[in-house]
Amino acid sequence: MPANPVLWDLDQRGVATVTLNRPEVNNAYDAGLINGVLAAMAELGKQPSLRVVVLKGNGKHFQAGADLKWINGVRPKSPAENEAVSQATFEAVQRLNLLPIPTVALVQGGCFGGGTGVISACDVVIAADNALFSITEVRWGLTAAIIIPQLCDAIGVRQVRRYALTGERFGAEDARRIGLVHEVVPLNDLEAAGAKVVEQLLANGPEAMAETKALALESSFGGMAVDDETYARLVRMHSARRRTAEASEGLASFAEKRAGNWAGLKK
Repeated sequence: MPANPVLWDLDQRGVATVTLNRPEVNNAYDAGLINGVLAAMAELGKQPSLRVVVLKGNGKHFQAGADLKWINGVRPKSPAENEAVSQATFEAVQRLNLLPIPTVALVQGGCFGGGTGVISACDVVIAADNALFSITEVRWGLTAAIIIPQLCDAIGVRQVRRYALTGERFGAEDARRIGLVHEVVPLNDLEAAGAKVVEQLLANGPEAMAETKALALESSFGGMAVDDETYARLVRMHSARRRTAEASEGLASFAEKRAGNWAGLKK
């Protein structure tokens, strides 16, 4: 039997640990992982003792973005099925974004594509010094449409216009410089640094923190409601891009370990 793609537990202090658990593919997301995150958020929402959520990735890497083999399997399905996939992916990130509880992400190794959206949706992000980041979607002929709002909140439009267009990789110190992460620590100190932040959060008034977070989100693009028409448009764009000839070539280039051949593709 395959392992549960998302694990979670809640300790006596009210601190939940949610762990992405597909280490064999660097925690790349597929339908199972997306549904696992949604289920974890739903169950944690029922816990009256919940105070803090800590998000981690099992293995050497935090989260490697989308499982491109899975994406390639989704591509030929109907527009409605593709939109449903994009909607579920959006909701997983947005539920984390809007959770009225402080969230702390601990990042080691690779954090690519959708992983950057996930950490942008968290309140505090601590990275190990071996962390590596990229907003990779354009490399494969795709777009990061449904995480652009959270990324703009985290690093600003100017930085998104660089890193989401180049798809380049950058290290932990650059991620701190642009605001994607708050703190960089040696890999062996990552858990301890996270525990220190958790203790600071537990010392604060839960209702005061929830109100502060809600007020911050009110002023941000990423705080829009799930049914907002702008987000509905982003979901449609995200799913439609997946079904283009450009995405087909980009995903083929990934599978064949070669550069994309963009010339001559039908618009």
